[in-house]
Amino acid sequence: MRKRLALSVPFEGFTLAEHAELAREAERLGYTDAWSLEVDGTDCFTPLAVVGSATQMRLGTAIANVYTRGPATLAQSAASIAEVAPGRFNLGIGSGSQPIVEMWNSGSFSKPATRVREMVQFLRQALAGERVVFYGQTFHVDGFRLSRPVEQPIPIHVAALREGMLKVAGEFGDGAIINWLSAEDCRQSIAVVRTAAAAAGRDPEAIEITARLMVNIDPPGPDADIGQRRLINAYLNVPVYRSFHEWLGRSESLKGMWDAWEGGDRKGAVAAIPDQVVSDLIVHGTAEERNAHVQRYLDAGVDTAFLNWFSVNPDPAVRRELTLKAMREMAPSAVG
Repeated sequence: MRKRLALSVPFEGFTLAEHAELAREAERLGYTDAWSLEVDGTDCFTPLAVVGSATQMRLGTAIANVYTRGPATLAQSAASIAEVAPGRFNLGIGSGSQPIVEMWNSGSFSKPATRVREMVQFLRQALAGERVVFYGQTFHVDGFRLSRPVEQPIPIHVAALREGMLKVAGEFGDGAIINWLSAEDCRQSIAVVRTAAAAAGRDPEAIEITARLMVNIDPPGPDADIGQRRLINAYLNVPVYRSFHEWLGRSESLKGMWDAWEGGDRKGAVAAIPDQVVSDLIVHGTAEERNAHVQRYLDAGVDTAFLNWFSVNPDPAVRRELTLKAMREMAPSAVG
């Protein structure tokens, strides 16, 4: 499968309107895709509408949450972006995390693997233009049909951390979306996907592996280091990510961080993160070091890597300049 370098959108510090020109330059530089994120800023579909209208890049959501949108609404959103970019849109779905679902959207984070599997099953029918009657364990739909059916099939990718969801990706998805893991960790996760696909009678190599890579673009130094550690601390204390890294085998190396966090010592938690964990999970350093690190993910089995650039510089103008510089320094022609 062709190796692809992609944008992670939206870019920090740039308006959505500015993303049209950003995407045009990125396309000229050789970036093939734009994959969106959705946490507490923009939704995951609107940035893709901007990029898709301005370029011929492939588009993907990473991810659209299966709890915070109803099944019919999710199908409508996917069909709308597919209309902007026929044949170029990939729908990445996932369960997100407890804070997003329960604390911010008043939902119930229950049976995530079942919810995702059932959503894939529903979406296959709905996006094919069928009238759907679906009764599952986590939701039901009675008689929905898209009145503006999609022209071409939409590949469905499943965001996955541990074995249960990785197996769903292999058994039901066209792709698996992974994140917050090292290049070497990728081999463990990808093996689960491929094995599950083979057991389901599918071609294991046909499952696309996409990964969001966290890339710090600040010049190496103490400020950059503390920013990287704070980001790790913010994510890996979320229950689903803690369980993920326990599964990956980091229970001992991250015990100090988790113990300090649970004891209310926020600074101590950040300080307790081992240097090796930072080096493994965050792409950082000089442009050459960053590009070499990205290549390790591609060599480990990632097919499409989307680069999530971030800076901890306090000056917004500097952060913008660093992002543009990184986009040019890490273009496909520079990696590998």
